[in-house]
Amino acid sequence: MTKRVLAVLLPAALVLAACGDTWAERAATGGGMGLAAGAAAGAVIGGLPIWAGALVGAAAGAAIGVVTSPDMAK
Repeated sequence: MTKRVLAVLLPAALVLAACGDTWAERAATGGGMGLAAGAAAGAVIGGLPIWAGALVGAAAGAAIGVVTSPDMAK
């Protein structure tokens, strides 16, 4: 089950990464996607509370969104 979830979430995250024209838009969309992916991974993998996975995912997604440029999504 874990491999199936990751097989769906990883390509979706890569396709949607850096959505937005400004760094703030990319941080917001990256944070949202990271939050969802982190919560899903926390629920599937276990070991940590779901909120912890969501928090780590949101922070990582926002950070990645900030350092990407709009040209990377094309």
